[in-house]
Amino acid sequence: MPSIKDRSSLVTPSAPVAGASGPVVLATLALRPDPTAEQMAIDSCLDAAAPLILVNAVQIPMYPTTMLVLGPAATVLPHEDDRVAVREAADRIAALGIPVELVGLFSPRPVQAVLKLLAQRNAALLIFGPLLSEVGRLRLRTATRRLRRDASCLVWVAPDG
Repeated sequence: MPSIKDRSSLVTPSAPVAGASGPVVLATLALRPDPTAEQMAIDSCLDAAAPLILVNAVQIPMYPTTMLVLGPAATVLPHEDDRVAVREAADRIAALGIPVELVGLFSPRPVQAVLKLLAQRNAALLIFGPLLSEVGRLRLRTATRRLRRDASCLVWVAPDG
């Protein structure tokens, strides 16, 4: 007759390592982040002890001469991509003690650039939260569909979740 040994008392669960799962990415499309997305990013970072990468993905208009002379960042003016509001959001989050990295992605295909960043940084969670009143439902739906299909991590979309 086979005997069963109970080894549950010998096995101790390992303690979670802070930030071992990868960073949380809060992405927006040239707009300030939605307040619900910002709160979700804060809660996720605090729960997982993970750093936050705040991504402002901006679509570059095709101005070949400007890009050649001054670079991609010069093709978009600061008020066109809401840089000040995105930086204020990063400052608010950093004031809570969460390590924040602010990344500006300038690309003709901003959603594809966000997907590439997710893969490079081995992100654990993408919180996609552009301000709905500014981006429009069709553009948000198209970007959301692509992110959910191709992202290498969990995806949460604001404001509907």
